[in-house]
Formats: sequence, C-alpha cells, structure tokens
Amino acid sequence: MKKTLFYFIALYFGLHGYSQNYEFQTIKDIEANPVISQDHTGTCWSFSTTSFLEAEIIRLTGKHIDLSEMYNVRETYPKKAWVYIMRQGKAQFGEGGLAHDVINSARDNGLVPQSVYSGKINPEDEYSDVELKAVLENLVKTYVANPNKELSPRWKEAINGVLDAYMGKAPTEFTYEGKNYTPKTFMESTKLNPKDYVTLSSYTHEAYYKPFLLDIPDNFSNGLFYNVPLDEFVQNIDNALDKGFTLAIDADVSEATFAGKKGIAVIPDSEADSKAILNEIKPEKTITVAYRQQEFENYNTTDDHLMHIVGKVKDQKGNLYYKVKNSWGQEAGKNGFVYISVSYLRLKAISVLLHKDGLVAKTKAALGIQ
Repeated sequence: MKKTLFYFIALYFGLHGYSQNYEFQTIKDIEANPVISQDHTGTCWSFSTTSFLEAEIIRLTGKHIDLSEMYNVRETYPKKAWVYIMRQGKAQFGEGGLAHDVINSARDNGLVPQSVYSGKINPEDEYSDVELKAVLENLVKTYVANPNKELSPRWKEAINGVLDAYMGKAPTEFTYEGKNYTPKTFMESTKLNPKDYVTLSSYTHEAYYKPFLLDIPDNFSNGLFYNVPLDEFVQNIDNALDKGFTLAIDADVSEATFAGKKGIAVIPDSEADSKAILNEIKPEKTITVAYRQQEFENYNTTDDHLMHIVGKVKDQKGNLYYKVKNSWGQEAGKNGFVYISVSYLRLKAISVLLHKDGLVAKTKAALGIQ
C-alpha cells in the first residue's frame, strides 16, 4: 500500500512539476524611470533608447530626469527625409528607427526634458503619428517625383513646416529647474557622452570583431554594428547587467510566443507547446548559431521593436529571463515589462546598445575600444 501510494504521489508531482505555472523571482533590477506608452506611434526606437539614456543619467548622477522622446523623433525626421530624397526614393521612409538614431540625435542636437517639449500640440492628447507620417510620405514622394523637373530648394523648409505644425517647434533655449540651457548644454549637464555607446550584434555573414552595416529596413542612417559570436553577445549582455548597466534591445516581437499582454517571451522546443508555454514552464529550443542565422536570412527574424533591458528574473525551476521595459503602457505585460527567456534572446535579439564599460574585457580589447 505504501509503495502504491508513493508511486502515485511521485507520478503526480512528476507530471505537475513538469508543467508549472510561472512564478518569478527577481535576480537583478536596475533603476529606471517608470513605464510609459508610445501610444499610436511607431517610435519605439526613441521611447526605448530615451529610457535607456534616462537610466544612464540615474547611474551617472543619481538624478531622475524625464527626457523628451519626441524631441529625438522631431530632430530625426529631417535626416530621414534627406536620405529618402537624395536617394531618389530608393530608401525606406517612415516612423521607424534604431537605437543609434537617438544617440546620433543627442550628439548633433542635444536633449531636452519632457516638460519642455512634449511633441504634442495639445499636451492632453495621446501620441499619434498616423496623419503626420502620411503627410510627410506624400511630401517626400512629391519631391522625388520632381513635378518641376528640378528638386525644389524649399523642400527642407516644407518638411520642417509640417513637423512644426504637428509636433511643435523644437526648443533652442529653455529653463529647467531654475537654470537656462540649450539642448546641447542640457545634455552636457546630464554627464552623458554619446561617444561612450556601442551597438553589438551577432551574425555569421560578416566577420567577427569588426564593425559592419546591418542590412535591416530601419537602418536608414547606415549605422555600424560590432559583430561578435553569439555566446559572447549574450555574455556581454549579462556582464553589463551584472555591473549595473542597462541595455537598449532591438528584437523581433512578431512571434506568437512573444506575448506582450502576458509579459512573457519564449521559444518552445515543440510547436505543440506554443500556447501552453505562455502560461506553464515547458522545454525551450536550443538556439545554435546556424539556426539564428537561418532565421534571420529567411525573414523569420525581423526588425520589429525596440525595448529596454533593466534586469533579470528566474522562474521556480531556475530558468533565467531578461526583465525588459516595454513602451506599451503599464497595463500591458507584467506592469509594463516583458520577461524574455535566454532562448528567445539568443534567437530574436537583433542587437543591443550599451555603454562601452559594460563590455566584457575580452570583447572590449578585440574591438579596440578604449
């Protein structure tokens, strides 16, 4: 009788221990500003990287500053228009961008607080760039078509006029906490240095330990990425977090197992587990270098969304996940965060932006970064 009872107890816990509802414990949590929403815009690249810069300001100075996401957007649109028009329409034009576009904007135009520039004509409105995007696209296509058989010298003025009408004029001088600033002097006050930030990626079609041009649609500015082996890519993410550095991440979130509402992102080992794994712990696929490359080249991994890695958690079985701050509001996911498994990151993380001091010493030396 005892043996029979023991058998059924063992069977019960064996079955239920294999499929358990997620219970998470915090491993690392780096201070960042609260989750906000990008609303009806395709500007995750600015929301994520601006959040990253806010966390860097906290790390560097201890100050919590709410930076304007839309200032970066406002100052980046003219650059997108230049690329599209100068390439005679043979480029992508839209609201998308990448983390380095925010760094480039900060370098060239500085930064401003949210209280100074919201990027909304009516501060009470939600963010929306649907009409703005349509108007700008029609405008740049008109200039490329050259109705007068010659590109008008007034196109830059027209682009800026539309941006001012929909987003407001970008400030050139302002007062913040009783001090007068320009956008560039304000950025200097935050102790941020755009030269300190690097972007890592990991693909085999380019040589390792060299900068390369990553061919994804939103890389309109031809930003360069440092290429490192996949294991080292993950090691650098872990090293940065362990040292108290956050990271901006560009990833594919189009997978059915990226559940923004549930706040979980995983790669099941079996397709049969695709639904169950969103609620229960299931085995995950082992992600090899070859498989990651294959999924990138066959378009199964696409450049969809940028977010902000701020820590780590683990489930009750010890499996690790990256705590990722999203920009879909606090109601989405786990109070605005998504827990991304190691397998998901190895497969679907296209790149990460981080401070150079968060790099593993070996990587830093191999890349020749001081």
